[in-house]
Amino acid sequence: MPDLVAPTPAVHASFLAAMAEFEAGRRGRADDHNTIGDEIRTKRDTWRDPDAFADYTARLRADALEETPRPDGWVPGTNLWYVDGSEYLGRLAIRHRLTEWLRSVGGHIGYDVRPSVRRQGHATAMLRDALPVAYRLRIHPVLITCDSDSVASRK
Repeated sequence: MPDLVAPTPAVHASFLAAMAEFEAGRRGRADDHNTIGDEIRTKRDTWRDPDAFADYTARLRADALEETPRPDGWVPGTNLWYVDGSEYLGRLAIRHRLTEWLRSVGGHIGYDVRPSVRRQGHATAMLRDALPVAYRLRIHPVLITCDSDSVASRK
């Protein structure tokens, strides 16, 4: 049964395959400014190296700490991966507070499901499992936004 876990090097091979699926679906292009798109463009070349990938997962875990350096306008966030054993299924980020931009566009929670496992209820399960985490982070109420043309997300 899939679980939300802290980013881990244990799913390295599956993560690489998932990112290839995202990229095949046109993610990572210059006009793709969400997390997956930005990371494909900026980190793809380092992910294959196991040590660099371990560093990447450690940086994602550290993002939850207030003192972790981050770009201007970015807030601390808890990054979680949705995995089934060693299979990477998706990612979810819980932003600890909102900026004006996040209030209107991003919300507290953002997530992506690997293309090959979409339409199987994973996004719903990820969100369900993330709400208690948000509550423990004292985020209440939780704001979730989506693109107006994303029928699956709107449901």
